[in-house]
Amino acid sequence: MNTFFKYSNEFEAMNSPELSRTCMHLLCTGSEGSFVFNGHCYHIVKNDLVVMPYPHRARNLAAHHDMTVEWFAADYKFLQNLLPSNNYSIGGSISLNHNPVIPLSEAHAARILDDFHRLRDRMHDSGLLFYREMMGSLCLTMMYDIFESHSQRDTTSEQSDRTSYIVKSLMQLLSTGVSVTERSVNYYAQSLNVSPKYLSATIKRLTGHTVTSYIDRATVPILKSLLEDERLSLTQISDRMNFASLSYFSRYCTKHLGMSPSDYRRSLQPRIK
Repeated sequence: MNTFFKYSNEFEAMNSPELSRTCMHLLCTGSEGSFVFNGHCYHIVKNDLVVMPYPHRARNLAAHHDMTVEWFAADYKFLQNLLPSNNYSIGGSISLNHNPVIPLSEAHAARILDDFHRLRDRMHDSGLLFYREMMGSLCLTMMYDIFESHSQRDTTSEQSDRTSYIVKSLMQLLSTGVSVTERSVNYYAQSLNVSPKYLSATIKRLTGHTVTSYIDRATVPILKSLLEDERLSLTQISDRMNFASLSYFSRYCTKHLGMSPSDYRRSLQPRIK
């Protein structure tokens, strides 16, 4: 299945149903507009960047007659799998779920726009042998440029929700790499001395995502690094990651990598024509 990428300059198209599994990155390049997200109305002006997972949730789009925008959307899972688990992305996604608007300087806005244009210009080159890797590299550059601007926003404003004990404690647990063997919500709830129901409800309310999604986000980079180590057999990796069986390990890989562990390893080998 091809990874979904889309570029547009139509503001009214940002919440199209076809974008329901994507993350939207929209830059206002002129005038102003507004939208409602998670029950809050957001007003955007020139050089405001909007980062919104699952943008089909946006409502009440309103644009001034001369408003201009450019946006790039990509498959949400594809983007998440590009990032290492101990990354700013986890805390950043929590903050963005509450306020998806990042005001940019002229210089930062120009840099993000350059990222958009590089992606736009290469997104149709799907016939290339290393298309996914190329697009992944360009997307990763864009995301780190966004992180730079977003981190500056958060250091100059009060982010009380991000200091939530439960959320911070969960992120700290995941940053230790414990998910290599522990992937059940019950384990994390017990570690934090709360019920699984309370943990799930709190994380969902604060982030818009499930506890399991954060566990998987922390686990996938570890899984990839183990599969990339040719000294380890698939059975050894399965045992190290505490899977009940090799078949369960294979199903987990297929679900999160889009292919079996054997196929993933083969995909890492140079292709000879």
